[in-house]
Amino acid sequence: MFYRRVVGPQLVAPASRHKVRLLFGARQTGKTALLRHLLADDRTLAVNLQESADRRRYEADPAAFSRMVRALPARLRVIVVDEIQKVPALLDEVQALYDAAPRRWQWFLTGSSARRLRRGAANLLPGRSHAFRLHPVCAWELDGASPTIAPPPVDLAAPPFPRQNLGRVLALGCLPGVRMESAPAARLTLSAYVDHYLEEEVRREALVREMGPFAVFLRLAALESGRQINLARLASESGIAATTLKGYYQVLADTFVGHWMGAYARRARRRLLTTPRFYLFDLGVRNAAAEVPLDGRIGDAAGGPLLEHWVALELIARASYLGRGHRVSFWRTRSGAEVDFVWEAPREDVPIEVKWTARPRPTDARHVEAFLAAHPERARRGYVVCRCPTPEQLSDRVRAIPWTAL
Repeated sequence: MFYRRVVGPQLVAPASRHKVRLLFGARQTGKTALLRHLLADDRTLAVNLQESADRRRYEADPAAFSRMVRALPARLRVIVVDEIQKVPALLDEVQALYDAAPRRWQWFLTGSSARRLRRGAANLLPGRSHAFRLHPVCAWELDGASPTIAPPPVDLAAPPFPRQNLGRVLALGCLPGVRMESAPAARLTLSAYVDHYLEEEVRREALVREMGPFAVFLRLAALESGRQINLARLASESGIAATTLKGYYQVLADTFVGHWMGAYARRARRRLLTTPRFYLFDLGVRNAAAEVPLDGRIGDAAGGPLLEHWVALELIARASYLGRGHRVSFWRTRSGAEVDFVWEAPREDVPIEVKWTARPRPTDARHVEAFLAAHPERARRGYVVCRCPTPEQLSDRVRAIPWTAL
């Protein structure tokens, strides 16, 4: 069964009809399933470069792809190429075909590694393509969603994902396939994801030369996920050079399994701590990589940091789906004032604090109020996200909201 995805309407919007559509995202976020749902008719030809026979054929002779496409019957007007980074040279073939007949075919290309494309000096079709990003399931795609931040148009023809309780979300994350499995099966899937994708796929893509140090780094990166990066300290703890660690972090970002988050810096740049944070893209993958128990006990032990991590991923996904002008940052000054997140939109900036409490108090709003006082020209309201059952007004400008209503 296919469930609602926010990016679906964007992919088939008229504005992109005569462009090559690039859909990026980590493995298992649902790129292939989404395109099968959107393009499920007899006009579509799908080429999956995960299949070794096709991959070897086009690696040896990229021009064979163009010859195959030109020989297609007229009814086949939609062409999907899965995991384009496996054979970057095919982008040149796509460009040549597109330039020769911009309206003859509709192109949809997926990829799970921007690094492989860049390292291969791949042609990313400048001026000819629109790029999209698919994230794990976000709250906009859930049953009964009525979020504080309004979504773009969503696919109302597909049903929403069923809601899950907070304990399961914090332990097992939001990958679409994992959400639909039983808890025991989900734990096995996440462990396999770490073992066979985050390690084996990285090795197969030749992104890292030595897997031993990378495996050590991966667990450390999972444990540190959501914190500001201190490469000197991590190098001391792991025995891996700081320059190598920096490169490893970039591998995770380039394969879409991690996100950088910078400090808020509209102004007063010198008074802010500017070291970025890094977040693994899914809590379930983070927990499996950190080798912590994937059950309800994890919420008891680390509920606050995990809820904060979930909010970060929600905001990052929403900023991505809303597009240019939307960004997520954090605010922390050298004097110690801090807010977990700042939602930066074209017309306003909204400070957001995360608390594990189910009974918020006005004192929980003090850091949000400090941000509002420091940035009156951009910020007029703020939120405390917590486990309260219903919204509560903590001050004139700050409201506490349940995590389900973010």
